[in-house]
Amino acid sequence: MAENKTKPTKASVEEYIDTLPSDRKKEDAYTVLEMMKSITGQEPTMWGPSIIGFDRVHYKYESGHEGDMPKLCFSPRKQRMVLYVLTNFKGQQELLDSLGKHKTGKVCLYINKLADIDMEVLDKIIQTVWDEANTKKKVNLRDL
Repeated sequence: MAENKTKPTKASVEEYIDTLPSDRKKEDAYTVLEMMKSITGQEPTMWGPSIIGFDRVHYKYESGHEGDMPKLCFSPRKQRMVLYVLTNFKGQQELLDSLGKHKTGKVCLYINKLADIDMEVLDKIIQTVWDEANTKKKVNLRDL
């Protein structure tokens, strides 16, 4: 069975953010970092080379494949910031409708710059996902 490539590392979150290509991207990353630290009450960990995660949860597929992943995470990339927060929680679509300029993937929320969105709505999304992650015993990735 294939081993997960995305694992917690000892790399510095701040050093990673400081490699971002513009001051705005760095500022946005530090803003989301502080928001997640405040919501979780935890310090972040680098997962692989580019994901900043908080806490961890163990998952297992019906196939037997299993591993660990962060309960809450984001990746401030060169193109856009990716927040792994779309879990189909109750009220998710209504919050996304009022968020501002963004794109979505299956579990990803893509934001070009924080100035394009309503930060209070982002805070609600992150808080809801964190609260939900801490009430579930097991995570079924098919539910994400």
